[in-house]
Amino acid sequence: MTVRLQKLRVLTLTLLLVLSSQPLGAFQNSDESGSSEQGNVDLQASRVYVFVGKTGLGHDHGVEGRLKSGQLTLNADTAAGRLEFNMQSFDADTDAARRYVGLKGSTDAGTRRQVNDNMKGADILNVQRFPTAVFEITSSRPVAQQKASAQALPQYELSGKFTLHGRTQPLRIRVTAEEQNGRTHLRGSFTILQTTYGIRPYSKAFGAVGVADRLTIHGDVWLNAAAPAEAADR
Repeated sequence: MTVRLQKLRVLTLTLLLVLSSQPLGAFQNSDESGSSEQGNVDLQASRVYVFVGKTGLGHDHGVEGRLKSGQLTLNADTAAGRLEFNMQSFDADTDAARRYVGLKGSTDAGTRRQVNDNMKGADILNVQRFPTAVFEITSSRPVAQQKASAQALPQYELSGKFTLHGRTQPLRIRVTAEEQNGRTHLRGSFTILQTTYGIRPYSKAFGAVGVADRLTIHGDVWLNAAAPAEAADR
């Protein structure tokens, strides 16, 4: 009887060791995989662009950022989705960002490096402490358009809460939805004040050089599959 009990204990211990040696991904999805399959948002194609205005003798900037994960369902009254922004990916004055926000010319590598160091540092975005921002989307309702047009794209209003720098505020953004080759291309923009989220806009020389409090954030998001929604009423 004692021998059987010992064998049972050995078998149980062996089973526990085998299970504990398996990677977490063998039993559940991992959020740290970095895979573009986290949700229906195409992470490789999707971008966020931010226009940062100047104050005093400062300069206007365009910033390019990427999403860490994303899921979105159009024409949803509840639990429409979630967009997670990778704040560490934000890159100041890329050529693509400057074009998107309407700025001309390019910025040299040295200046970009300095702007990025300031932007991501502890005094502003503090990406080490706040590596992500999140838009929790409560609803995504179609918007009726006043002027009927064959060229008019369906529009949706995304409502929810936006968390940046550890602070959360309500947010509404209107987007257009365009079907292209089986995917859905969403574009829209909104503005925020940095100070609302506890961020002090960059300035130096006693305020003679700096950036504005107001930021304009443009979303350029691709959904991997056509969104399960009817065309918005026109």
